[in-house]
Amino acid sequence: MSLASEPKGFFKGFVATGMSWPGEFSMRSRTFLFYMPALIGGGAERVWALLASEFARRGHRVLFAVDYEAEENQSFLDPAVQRITLPRTHFGATIGLWRLLRAEKPDVSLSGLGVANLKHMIASLMALRHRRAIISFHGFFASENRFLSRLGNHLAPVFTRLCGRAVAVSDGLRDVLVHRYRASPSRTLRIYNPVFSPADLPQVAAEELAAREPRVLFVGRMHPDKDLATLIRAFSKVQFPDARLELVGDGPQKPELEALVRAAGLANRITFAGYLADPTESYRRARLLVLTSRLESFGNVVAEGLAHGLPVVSTAAAGPVEILGHGRFGAIVPIGDATAIAQAIDAALASPGDPRPRLDQAALFSIDKATDAYLAAAEAVIAESPDLGRPVA
Repeated sequence: MSLASEPKGFFKGFVATGMSWPGEFSMRSRTFLFYMPALIGGGAERVWALLASEFARRGHRVLFAVDYEAEENQSFLDPAVQRITLPRTHFGATIGLWRLLRAEKPDVSLSGLGVANLKHMIASLMALRHRRAIISFHGFFASENRFLSRLGNHLAPVFTRLCGRAVAVSDGLRDVLVHRYRASPSRTLRIYNPVFSPADLPQVAAEELAAREPRVLFVGRMHPDKDLATLIRAFSKVQFPDARLELVGDGPQKPELEALVRAAGLANRITFAGYLADPTESYRRARLLVLTSRLESFGNVVAEGLAHGLPVVSTAAAGPVEILGHGRFGAIVPIGDATAIAQAIDAALASPGDPRPRLDQAALFSIDKATDAYLAAAEAVIAESPDLGRPVA
Protein backbone atom coordinates (compact mmCIF):
# COMPACT_ATOMS: atom_id res chain seq x y z
CA MET A 1 0.00 0.00 0.00
CA SER A 2 1.20 3.50 -0.71
CA LEU A 3 0.26 6.91 0.61
CA ALA A 4 -0.77 9.23 -2.20
CA SER A 5 0.28 12.84 -2.44
CA GLU A 6 -2.05 15.54 -1.18
CA PRO A 7 -4.51 16.88 -3.77
CA LYS A 8 -5.50 20.45 -4.40
CA GLY A 9 -9.22 20.42 -3.69
CA PHE A 10 -12.35 22.53 -3.82
CA PHE A 11 -12.76 21.82 -0.10
CA LYS A 12 -9.50 23.64 0.62
CA GLY A 13 -11.49 26.85 0.25
CA PHE A 14 -14.03 25.73 2.83
CA VAL A 15 -11.29 24.90 5.34
CA ALA A 16 -9.39 28.12 4.69
CA THR A 17 -12.43 30.29 5.39
CA GLY A 18 -13.10 28.49 8.67
CA MET A 19 -16.73 28.08 7.70
CA SER A 20 -19.10 26.16 9.91
CA TRP A 21 -22.67 25.04 9.41
CA PRO A 22 -25.49 24.92 11.95
CA GLY A 23 -26.48 21.59 13.42
CA GLU A 24 -23.04 19.99 13.39
CA PHE A 25 -23.05 16.54 14.95
CA SER A 26 -20.97 16.84 18.13
CA MET A 27 -19.01 13.85 19.38
CA ARG A 28 -15.49 12.76 20.25
CA SER A 29 -12.87 12.49 17.56
CA ARG A 30 -12.96 9.16 15.71
CA THR A 31 -10.98 7.36 13.05
CA PHE A 32 -12.91 6.53 9.88
CA LEU A 33 -11.88 4.49 6.85
CA PHE A 34 -13.65 5.22 3.56
CA TYR A 35 -13.26 2.76 0.69
CA MET A 36 -14.09 3.20 -2.98
CA PRO A 37 -12.30 1.43 -5.87
CA ALA A 38 -11.35 4.79 -7.41
CA LEU A 39 -12.48 8.41 -7.49
CA ILE A 40 -13.65 8.18 -11.08
CA GLY A 41 -16.24 10.59 -12.45
CA GLY A 42 -19.38 9.12 -10.90
CA GLY A 43 -21.92 10.50 -8.46
CA ALA A 44 -21.22 7.93 -5.73
CA GLU A 45 -17.50 8.64 -5.92
CA ARG A 46 -18.09 12.37 -5.49
CA VAL A 47 -20.43 11.75 -2.55
CA TRP A 48 -17.74 9.69 -0.81
CA ALA A 49 -15.12 12.40 -1.40
CA LEU A 50 -17.48 15.07 -0.04
CA LEU A 51 -18.36 13.04 3.06
CA ALA A 52 -14.76 12.07 3.84
CA SER A 53 -13.72 15.71 3.51
CA GLU A 54 -16.49 16.92 5.81
CA PHE A 55 -15.64 14.24 8.39
CA ALA A 56 -12.06 15.54 8.38
CA ARG A 57 -13.22 19.15 8.58
CA ARG A 58 -15.11 18.25 11.76
CA GLY A 59 -11.92 17.04 13.39
CA HIS A 60 -11.96 13.30 12.72
CA ARG A 61 -9.02 11.29 11.43
CA VAL A 62 -10.05 10.07 7.98
CA LEU A 63 -8.37 7.47 5.77
CA PHE A 64 -9.50 7.06 2.17
CA ALA A 65 -8.49 3.82 0.43
CA VAL A 66 -8.72 3.23 -3.31
CA ASP A 67 -7.59 0.42 -5.61
CA TYR A 68 -6.06 2.86 -8.10
CA GLU A 69 -5.67 6.58 -8.69
CA ALA A 70 -8.17 8.50 -10.81
CA GLU A 71 -8.31 12.24 -11.31
CA GLU A 72 -11.98 13.05 -11.88
CA ASN A 73 -13.15 13.48 -8.26
CA GLN A 74 -9.83 13.81 -6.42
CA SER A 75 -10.18 17.58 -6.30
CA PHE A 76 -13.14 17.17 -3.94
CA LEU A 77 -10.99 15.32 -1.38
CA ASP A 78 -9.69 17.58 1.36
CA PRO A 79 -5.90 17.58 1.93
CA ALA A 80 -6.54 16.55 5.55
CA VAL A 81 -7.80 13.15 4.34
CA GLN A 82 -5.06 10.52 4.25
CA ARG A 83 -5.17 8.76 0.89
CA ILE A 84 -4.05 5.13 0.64
CA THR A 85 -3.63 3.14 -2.58
CA LEU A 86 -4.28 -0.60 -2.29
CA PRO A 87 -3.12 -3.25 -4.77
CA ARG A 88 -5.11 -2.86 -7.97
CA THR A 89 -6.46 -6.41 -8.42
CA HIS A 90 -9.70 -7.35 -6.66
CA PHE A 91 -7.93 -10.04 -4.62
CA GLY A 92 -5.00 -7.77 -3.79
CA ALA A 93 -7.29 -4.90 -2.81
CA THR A 94 -9.34 -7.15 -0.53
CA ILE A 95 -6.21 -8.43 1.23
CA GLY A 96 -4.84 -4.88 1.43
CA LEU A 97 -8.10 -3.66 2.93
CA TRP A 98 -8.03 -6.51 5.48
CA ARG A 99 -4.49 -5.58 6.50
CA LEU A 100 -5.47 -1.93 6.75
CA LEU A 101 -8.43 -2.76 9.00
CA ARG A 102 -6.22 -4.87 11.24
CA ALA A 103 -3.47 -2.27 11.45
CA GLU A 104 -5.54 0.89 11.86
CA LYS A 105 -8.60 -0.52 13.65
CA PRO A 106 -10.81 2.36 12.51
CA ASP A 107 -13.81 3.12 14.67
CA VAL A 108 -15.99 2.65 11.59
CA SER A 109 -15.27 1.70 7.96
CA LEU A 110 -17.52 2.74 5.08
CA SER A 111 -17.91 1.62 1.47
CA GLY A 112 -20.19 2.36 -1.46
CA LEU A 113 -21.31 0.46 -4.61
CA GLY A 114 -21.65 -3.29 -5.12
CA VAL A 115 -18.06 -4.32 -5.80
CA ALA A 116 -16.68 -2.10 -3.02
CA ASN A 117 -19.25 -3.45 -0.54
CA LEU A 118 -18.27 -6.99 -1.51
CA LYS A 119 -14.54 -6.45 -0.91
CA HIS A 120 -15.20 -4.38 2.19
CA MET A 121 -17.41 -7.03 3.79
CA ILE A 122 -14.99 -9.86 2.99
CA ALA A 123 -12.10 -7.87 4.45
CA SER A 124 -14.04 -6.79 7.55
CA LEU A 125 -15.25 -10.35 8.18
CA MET A 126 -11.66 -11.58 7.94
CA ALA A 127 -10.61 -8.85 10.40
CA LEU A 128 -13.63 -9.60 12.65
CA ARG A 129 -14.72 -5.96 12.31
CA HIS A 130 -17.89 -6.44 10.26
CA ARG A 131 -20.11 -4.97 12.99
CA ARG A 132 -18.19 -1.72 12.58
CA ALA A 133 -18.74 -1.66 8.80
CA ILE A 134 -21.26 0.61 7.05
CA ILE A 135 -22.03 -0.35 3.46
CA SER A 136 -24.04 1.83 1.09
CA PHE A 137 -26.13 1.28 -2.01
CA HIS A 138 -26.20 4.09 -4.58
CA GLY A 139 -28.10 2.58 -7.50
CA PHE A 140 -30.61 -0.02 -8.55
CA PHE A 141 -28.92 -3.33 -9.19
CA ALA A 142 -29.61 -3.28 -12.92
CA SER A 143 -27.28 -0.27 -13.22
CA GLU A 144 -24.30 -2.23 -11.86
CA ASN A 145 -24.04 -5.13 -14.27
CA ARG A 146 -20.48 -6.37 -13.82
CA PHE A 147 -20.16 -9.76 -12.17
CA LEU A 148 -18.60 -8.72 -8.84
CA SER A 149 -20.95 -5.75 -8.51
CA ARG A 150 -23.93 -8.03 -9.13
CA LEU A 151 -22.56 -10.51 -6.59
CA GLY A 152 -22.04 -7.80 -3.97
CA ASN A 153 -25.53 -6.44 -4.51
CA HIS A 154 -27.29 -9.80 -4.50
CA LEU A 155 -25.60 -10.66 -1.21
CA ALA A 156 -27.57 -7.80 0.35
CA PRO A 157 -29.71 -10.19 2.48
CA VAL A 158 -26.52 -11.53 4.07
CA PHE A 159 -24.36 -8.42 4.17
CA THR A 160 -27.06 -6.16 5.63
CA ARG A 161 -27.43 -8.57 8.53
CA LEU A 162 -23.68 -8.93 9.14
CA CYS A 163 -22.66 -5.28 8.86
CA GLY A 164 -23.26 -2.49 11.34
CA ARG A 165 -25.57 -0.53 9.05
CA ALA A 166 -26.53 -0.40 5.37
CA VAL A 167 -27.44 2.89 3.72
CA ALA A 168 -29.76 3.44 0.75
CA VAL A 169 -29.65 6.88 -0.88
CA SER A 170 -33.44 7.21 -1.33
CA ASP A 171 -36.62 5.81 0.16
CA GLY A 172 -37.39 4.18 -3.18
CA LEU A 173 -34.08 2.33 -3.20
CA ARG A 174 -34.51 1.28 0.43
CA ASP A 175 -37.95 -0.13 -0.35
CA VAL A 176 -36.51 -2.19 -3.21
CA LEU A 177 -33.64 -3.44 -1.05
CA VAL A 178 -35.92 -4.49 1.80
CA HIS A 179 -38.93 -5.84 -0.08
CA ARG A 180 -37.42 -7.26 -3.25
CA TYR A 181 -33.92 -8.25 -2.14
CA ARG A 182 -34.72 -9.05 1.52
CA ALA A 183 -32.22 -6.64 3.06
CA SER A 184 -32.48 -6.27 6.83
CA PRO A 185 -35.26 -3.75 7.59
CA SER A 186 -33.77 -2.86 10.97
CA ARG A 187 -30.22 -2.27 9.73
CA THR A 188 -31.03 -0.59 6.41
CA LEU A 189 -31.65 3.14 6.57
CA ARG A 190 -32.08 5.97 4.11
CA ILE A 191 -29.61 8.85 3.97
CA TYR A 192 -29.91 11.25 1.06
CA ASN A 193 -26.79 12.02 -0.92
CA PRO A 194 -25.13 15.37 -0.28
CA VAL A 195 -24.56 17.61 -3.27
CA PHE A 196 -21.67 19.97 -3.86
CA SER A 197 -22.45 23.67 -3.63
CA PRO A 198 -19.62 26.22 -3.89
CA ALA A 199 -19.19 28.56 -0.93
CA ASP A 200 -19.78 31.60 -3.16
CA LEU A 201 -22.96 30.29 -4.80
CA PRO A 202 -25.21 33.33 -5.35
CA GLN A 203 -28.93 33.26 -4.60
CA VAL A 204 -30.40 33.61 -8.08
CA ALA A 205 -33.48 35.83 -8.45
CA ALA A 206 -36.47 34.98 -10.62
CA GLU A 207 -35.84 38.01 -12.86
CA GLU A 208 -32.19 37.07 -13.46
CA LEU A 209 -33.12 33.46 -14.24
CA ALA A 210 -35.79 34.50 -16.75
CA ALA A 211 -33.30 36.84 -18.45
CA ARG A 212 -30.77 34.10 -19.17
CA GLU A 213 -30.30 32.68 -22.63
CA PRO A 214 -32.68 29.73 -23.26
CA ARG A 215 -30.01 27.14 -22.46
CA VAL A 216 -31.13 23.67 -21.37
CA LEU A 217 -28.58 21.70 -19.35
CA PHE A 218 -27.98 17.97 -18.93
CA VAL A 219 -25.27 16.78 -16.52
CA GLY A 220 -24.41 13.10 -16.21
CA ARG A 221 -22.80 10.01 -17.59
CA MET A 222 -23.56 9.14 -21.20
CA HIS A 223 -24.95 5.71 -20.41
CA PRO A 224 -28.10 3.92 -21.66
CA ASP A 225 -29.77 4.42 -18.24
CA LYS A 226 -29.81 8.19 -18.90
CA ASP A 227 -31.73 7.71 -22.19
CA LEU A 228 -30.05 10.63 -23.93
CA ALA A 229 -31.31 9.40 -27.29
CA THR A 230 -34.82 10.29 -26.15
CA LEU A 231 -33.59 13.68 -24.91
CA ILE A 232 -32.09 14.41 -28.34
CA ARG A 233 -35.33 13.39 -30.05
CA ALA A 234 -37.25 15.54 -27.60
CA PHE A 235 -35.04 18.54 -28.24
CA SER A 236 -35.76 18.29 -31.95
CA LYS A 237 -39.40 18.99 -31.01
CA VAL A 238 -38.68 22.00 -28.76
CA GLN A 239 -40.34 25.13 -30.15
CA PHE A 240 -38.91 27.83 -27.88
CA PRO A 241 -36.89 30.33 -30.00
CA ASP A 242 -33.09 29.96 -29.94
CA ALA A 243 -33.18 27.15 -27.37
CA ARG A 244 -29.88 25.31 -27.00
CA LEU A 245 -28.95 22.10 -25.19
CA GLU A 246 -25.63 21.64 -23.37
CA LEU A 247 -24.63 18.04 -22.56
CA VAL A 248 -22.05 17.89 -19.76
CA GLY A 249 -20.51 14.46 -19.25
CA ASP A 250 -18.78 11.57 -20.93
CA GLY A 251 -19.32 7.87 -21.29
CA PRO A 252 -19.58 4.89 -23.63
CA GLN A 253 -22.51 6.27 -25.61
CA LYS A 254 -20.90 9.59 -26.56
CA PRO A 255 -19.87 8.64 -30.16
CA GLU A 256 -23.31 7.17 -30.84
CA LEU A 257 -25.02 10.29 -29.46
CA GLU A 258 -22.81 12.63 -31.47
CA ALA A 259 -23.79 10.73 -34.61
CA LEU A 260 -27.46 10.97 -33.63
CA VAL A 261 -27.17 14.75 -33.20
CA ARG A 262 -25.55 15.13 -36.63
CA ALA A 263 -28.16 12.91 -38.27
CA ALA A 264 -30.95 14.97 -36.72
CA GLY A 265 -29.41 18.21 -38.00
CA LEU A 266 -29.01 19.55 -34.43
CA ALA A 267 -25.25 20.12 -34.35
CA ASN A 268 -25.76 23.90 -34.19
CA ARG A 269 -28.17 23.60 -31.23
CA ILE A 270 -26.65 20.83 -29.10
CA THR A 271 -23.19 21.16 -27.51
CA PHE A 272 -21.10 18.33 -26.05
CA ALA A 273 -19.13 19.97 -23.23
CA GLY A 274 -17.36 16.80 -22.04
CA TYR A 275 -16.78 15.79 -18.43
CA LEU A 276 -16.42 18.70 -15.99
CA ALA A 277 -15.25 18.02 -12.44
CA ASP A 278 -17.04 21.17 -11.36
CA PRO A 279 -19.97 22.10 -13.65
CA THR A 280 -20.89 25.18 -11.59
CA GLU A 281 -20.47 27.59 -14.50
CA SER A 282 -22.75 25.45 -16.66
CA TYR A 283 -25.45 25.61 -13.96
CA ARG A 284 -24.99 29.38 -13.71
CA ARG A 285 -25.53 29.82 -17.47
CA ALA A 286 -28.53 27.51 -17.75
CA ARG A 287 -32.20 28.44 -17.55
CA LEU A 288 -33.31 24.84 -17.08
CA LEU A 289 -31.98 21.41 -16.05
CA VAL A 290 -33.32 18.27 -17.73
CA LEU A 291 -32.87 14.58 -16.85
CA THR A 292 -34.38 11.79 -18.97
CA SER A 293 -33.24 8.72 -17.01
CA ARG A 294 -35.01 5.40 -17.31
CA LEU A 295 -33.45 4.22 -14.04
CA GLU A 296 -32.27 6.56 -11.28
CA SER A 297 -32.08 5.71 -7.58
CA PHE A 298 -31.30 9.28 -6.53
CA GLY A 299 -30.14 11.80 -9.14
CA ASN A 300 -27.47 14.08 -7.68
CA VAL A 301 -27.79 16.49 -10.59
CA VAL A 302 -31.47 17.09 -9.82
CA ALA A 303 -30.58 18.23 -6.30
CA GLU A 304 -27.70 20.28 -7.72
CA GLY A 305 -30.07 21.95 -10.17
CA LEU A 306 -32.41 22.89 -7.32
CA ALA A 307 -29.43 24.24 -5.34
CA HIS A 308 -28.76 26.59 -8.26
CA GLY A 309 -32.43 27.65 -8.33
CA LEU A 310 -33.09 26.05 -11.71
CA PRO A 311 -36.42 24.65 -12.83
CA VAL A 312 -36.06 20.92 -13.46
CA VAL A 313 -37.73 18.67 -16.01
CA SER A 314 -37.25 14.99 -15.17
CA THR A 315 -38.69 11.67 -16.18
CA ALA A 316 -40.57 9.73 -13.52
CA ALA A 317 -37.56 7.75 -12.28
CA ALA A 318 -37.73 6.94 -8.57
CA GLY A 319 -34.97 9.18 -7.19
CA PRO A 320 -35.80 12.39 -9.08
CA VAL A 321 -39.50 12.01 -8.23
CA GLU A 322 -38.52 11.88 -4.54
CA ILE A 323 -36.14 14.86 -4.79
CA LEU A 324 -38.76 16.93 -6.64
CA GLY A 325 -41.42 16.21 -4.03
CA HIS A 326 -43.55 14.25 -6.51
CA GLY A 327 -43.87 17.28 -8.76
CA ARG A 328 -44.01 20.15 -6.24
CA PHE A 329 -40.52 21.39 -7.14
CA GLY A 330 -40.17 20.40 -10.78
CA ALA A 331 -41.92 18.93 -13.80
CA ILE A 332 -42.17 15.13 -13.96
CA VAL A 333 -42.89 13.50 -17.32
CA PRO A 334 -43.33 9.88 -18.43
CA ILE A 335 -40.16 7.89 -19.08
CA GLY A 336 -39.31 7.66 -22.79
CA ASP A 337 -41.95 10.18 -23.91
CA ALA A 338 -40.09 12.62 -26.18
CA THR A 339 -43.17 14.72 -26.88
CA ALA A 340 -43.99 15.22 -23.20
CA ILE A 341 -40.34 16.09 -22.47
CA ALA A 342 -40.30 18.68 -25.27
CA GLN A 343 -43.53 20.27 -24.04
CA ALA A 344 -42.21 20.47 -20.47
CA ILE A 345 -38.96 22.05 -21.71
CA ASP A 346 -40.90 24.67 -23.69
CA ALA A 347 -43.07 25.49 -20.66
CA ALA A 348 -40.11 25.80 -18.26
CA LEU A 349 -38.12 27.97 -20.67
CA ALA A 350 -41.11 30.26 -21.11
CA SER A 351 -41.68 30.56 -17.35
CA PRO A 352 -38.72 29.46 -15.17
CA GLY A 353 -40.62 30.42 -12.01
CA ASP A 354 -39.52 31.40 -8.51
CA PRO A 355 -36.20 29.83 -7.42
CA ARG A 356 -36.88 30.21 -3.68
CA PRO A 357 -38.95 27.04 -3.08
CA ARG A 358 -36.39 25.06 -5.08
CA LEU A 359 -33.55 26.47 -2.98
CA ASP A 360 -35.41 25.50 0.20
CA GLN A 361 -35.93 21.96 -1.08
CA ALA A 362 -32.23 21.68 -2.00
CA ALA A 363 -31.32 22.27 1.65
CA LEU A 364 -32.50 18.71 2.38
CA PHE A 365 -29.48 17.46 0.42
CA SER A 366 -26.74 19.52 2.07
CA ILE A 367 -23.38 18.08 3.05
CA ASP A 368 -24.16 19.11 6.62
CA LYS A 369 -27.35 17.04 6.86
CA ALA A 370 -25.77 13.99 5.22
CA THR A 371 -22.71 14.14 7.48
CA ASP A 372 -24.88 14.43 10.59
CA ALA A 373 -26.83 11.35 9.50
CA TYR A 374 -23.73 9.25 8.72
CA LEU A 375 -22.05 10.25 11.99
CA ALA A 376 -25.20 9.36 13.93
CA ALA A 377 -25.23 5.96 12.23
CA ALA A 378 -21.54 5.51 13.04
CA GLU A 379 -22.12 6.30 16.73
CA ALA A 380 -24.97 3.78 16.84
CA VAL A 381 -22.71 1.13 15.31
CA ILE A 382 -19.94 1.89 17.81
CA ALA A 383 -22.36 1.72 20.73
CA GLU A 384 -23.59 -1.71 19.59
CA SER A 385 -20.06 -3.19 19.46
CA PRO A 386 -17.98 -1.43 22.13
CA ASP A 387 -15.58 -4.38 22.44
CA LEU A 388 -14.10 -3.47 19.02
CA GLY A 389 -12.88 -0.08 20.19
CA ARG A 390 -9.50 1.21 19.08
CA PRO A 391 -6.65 0.62 21.54
CA VAL A 392 -5.67 3.59 23.71
CA ALA A 393 -2.22 4.92 22.79
